[in-house]
Amino acid sequence: MSLSPPPSLAPDIQHHAALDARMVRAARGIKLLTMASWPAGLEAPFLADYARGVARLPVIDYPKHDFSDVRAELEAVANEADPDHPLGEYLIESAHSWGIAAQLLECLGTPQVTDYSVRLFGKPDVALPGQGPSTREAANHFISIANELDRELMSPAETVEISATALSLQLQRDLDDYFDTRVIDVVLDPTLIAKAAAGATRIRLRTGAAFSDYDRHQLLQHEAFVHSLTALNGREQPVLPSLALSSPRSTATQEGLATFAEQITGSIDIGRMKRLSLRIDAVAMALDGADFIEVFRYFIDAGQTQDESFASAQRVFRGVPTGGGAAFTKDTVYLRGLVGVHTFFRWALRQQKLHLCRWLFAGKMTLGDVQRFEPLFHDGVLAPPRWMPPWITRANGLAGMLAFSLFANRIRLDQMAEGDFSEIG
Repeated sequence: MSLSPPPSLAPDIQHHAALDARMVRAARGIKLLTMASWPAGLEAPFLADYARGVARLPVIDYPKHDFSDVRAELEAVANEADPDHPLGEYLIESAHSWGIAAQLLECLGTPQVTDYSVRLFGKPDVALPGQGPSTREAANHFISIANELDRELMSPAETVEISATALSLQLQRDLDDYFDTRVIDVVLDPTLIAKAAAGATRIRLRTGAAFSDYDRHQLLQHEAFVHSLTALNGREQPVLPSLALSSPRSTATQEGLATFAEQITGSIDIGRMKRLSLRIDAVAMALDGADFIEVFRYFIDAGQTQDESFASAQRVFRGVPTGGGAAFTKDTVYLRGLVGVHTFFRWALRQQKLHLCRWLFAGKMTLGDVQRFEPLFHDGVLAPPRWMPPWITRANGLAGMLAFSLFANRIRLDQMAEGDFSEIG
């Protein structure tokens, strides 16, 4: 990643490019998810005690961090940026976001983490875009639908477990075929809390986790073709190298775009929607006072294995005390981001601006960023994405799906009676 802006840029672009390089250097040490995660080795003793009828709250000893110098530099970057310039506005919001993440890491293990987490990622009671229901209400909707569906409707292929080792080989082959060379390595990681995580050139799978055929397609679309590609494309930006970083402020758009990719490629199933929704409900439970053991049992009662339930509950209590009343709220962004991205794509079609949807892959940005960056893309200041998933490059197919979605949303299901369908067929 180059941190020296090209010398031929206009003075205003050159100024903000230099500020962006400073922000990247300052933010490099703020590894929010890694630092907030639990150390490895807590699951086995907890589950062993639980099997004997003894449930003990995990106790995590977080290291102390001091980011005061980093926060001062980030504040200086924000102060020197022009709030009336699209790059300046981006830098101010990004620097403030990194600053909040640094403050969160400085108080790991305390209830204060919740406050900073809410500032970064929101809460389950936040309304969805378009003045819709709350995120938790949407989550409960998907949980209810998933519970009503009969698992016998699933095909045998959907119930066959794939080991992390086998999946890593399959994904590696898929990615090598896509790039026609080795660009991204798929590796196993025994310390990973999530089942998978993606960087620019490496996708990690949790050692020992069980996957399905659906998981393979979800990981390819979600982790590789969104999280990895946006990081790779961000690295090629000559002016804004920060677009390669997983900034906290872009998390909702990134996860929403990744989940939308699963949806539009038919890679998402109702079980996946249920898992995402259960996490949101669990965050709300923890905020309302449920402790780790209660959340762990909630996941078990919802049908997850003990191993899965521990990993799911662990996500909710990253960085916070396990006794209840606190939560790490990142998992609330998935549904909110999905609805936001889906709405943005439909809006872009209506406004004849589907190019904005493609430019979302030029780096890790928000929906607001890609709109304010439009003239910078046109002027060549920002580079278009080099790598894009196949579904976004098929403009006609994408437009057809969105056009149908726009029309279908005008049909009110609550005003339909059973007899109305006899007139159709």
